[in-house]
Amino acid sequence: MAKLKNIIKQLSADDYQTLYDNLMVSNAEKSATLLKFIREKAMSDGKIMEELDVNTNAYYTLRSRLNQKIEEYLLQQIENPRTDLLKKVANVSEVVFTKKRAISVATLKKLEKELLDYDLANELTVVYKNLKKLHINTPESFQYSQLYNRHIAYMLALDKAEDLLAEYFKKYGSFTLTGSEIEKLELTLMYNEMVNVARLYQSHRLYVYMQCMAIFHRFFVETTEKPEDEPIEDILTAIEKIFETYNLDAIYFNLRTVFDFLKLVYYNQYKVYKKAEKYYEDVNEDSPMLLTNYSLYTYPALFLTMKLDRHLRLQSEDTLYEENKLLFDDYEADNNDVPKYMTYMCYRALCCFYSKHYNEAEKTLFNLLNDVNLKKFPQAMIEAKLLLSLQYCMKGDLDLFNQSINSIQRTVRMLDDKSEHVTLLVKLMKTTLSEGKVGKEQKLRAIIDKLRNIKVNRFSPIMHIRLDDELIHRLTHDLVISY
Repeated sequence: MAKLKNIIKQLSADDYQTLYDNLMVSNAEKSATLLKFIREKAMSDGKIMEELDVNTNAYYTLRSRLNQKIEEYLLQQIENPRTDLLKKVANVSEVVFTKKRAISVATLKKLEKELLDYDLANELTVVYKNLKKLHINTPESFQYSQLYNRHIAYMLALDKAEDLLAEYFKKYGSFTLTGSEIEKLELTLMYNEMVNVARLYQSHRLYVYMQCMAIFHRFFVETTEKPEDEPIEDILTAIEKIFETYNLDAIYFNLRTVFDFLKLVYYNQYKVYKKAEKYYEDVNEDSPMLLTNYSLYTYPALFLTMKLDRHLRLQSEDTLYEENKLLFDDYEADNNDVPKYMTYMCYRALCCFYSKHYNEAEKTLFNLLNDVNLKKFPQAMIEAKLLLSLQYCMKGDLDLFNQSINSIQRTVRMLDDKSEHVTLLVKLMKTTLSEGKVGKEQKLRAIIDKLRNIKVNRFSPIMHIRLDDELIHRLTHDLVISY
């Protein structure tokens, strides 16, 4: 909410009035009223909810949608000067053919300065190509030829950096499902290549792209700090200065979401939870958009597991089920992106589990296993089936439970998988469903104590369940089993 309030307070009078009028015209009166309350009155969230006559969940949705509308409006304002600039580039040939040489050169030089401000390498090549031709009979032709060649190479370097970013996070998704040391090595090689590309030019854009990858890599792939590594807090400060300097850049405007996420990751990793909370709410509100549009610049599915762990730490996991209904109302998961899709579906299933909606959790996991082909990720298939087996276990459905467990054990034997947590989780569920009651709770507690000390090197949704007395109580008291 703090981010939304700050943005609304900083709107110019004209922007505020335009936004308010647009919301009223589009029949979004409650959003317009919320905008007015935040802008003009110092009211608490509770008082605003009372005035709007909405509950907590409806208020959460309302402010999220208002935030989205404001960002769309601001982005539109950013795009206008940039669009005008691109139109000028498109008319360069017209200027060269119809104006006197001195006017053409002056126009192109002014355009060069504006394009440098925006760091538009592709468009700069058009300017330098024409300046080179206009100076063909002067020594300056060589200078513009060099600038043209340099910006062609720079443009290719930017393309390479963007491609490396996308491929890196695609590979990282695969790595989360396998924990493969080979894929870990491939990620390190891609990171080293990105560093080499970024070193080719003194470019703030290449620096930003490199740090999208570098911060993530240092936390989740190569976790050992090197003496030459720039402190992450210094990196985040430098990135913020770049964003402020090039505040009209549309790419940077959108990448703020990525770096808010990375700031959340940074403080969360070091367990500075008070500072992490400053970014959690904003990232949470933007999470459907983060999942949809930012996979080329980061691994947004990580936010879902961080969110699970946060709620488990705060013992508020039972609130997630209702929140998801509102937050992901319009979100369409892409089953072509298998790692992200699996993480999202398992997250939704776990939230159902926390709220004891076992049938819905079962349906969600069943859809996951039918929507995507996990043959390339057999370990991920094991993990999804483990979580599905837990739902059968909680429902006391012995037939489906046995079928699922037998399938898991066949896959484990075929892969010769030595994952201790799989063996212990199967044992935990079998003990839960066993007929004998004497000593069952002690047996479950002993298994859970062992599970707490295991670190799994791949995405394991069932390990995001809090292993405590509450789980033991659910396993021993909430089940209705017919033998």
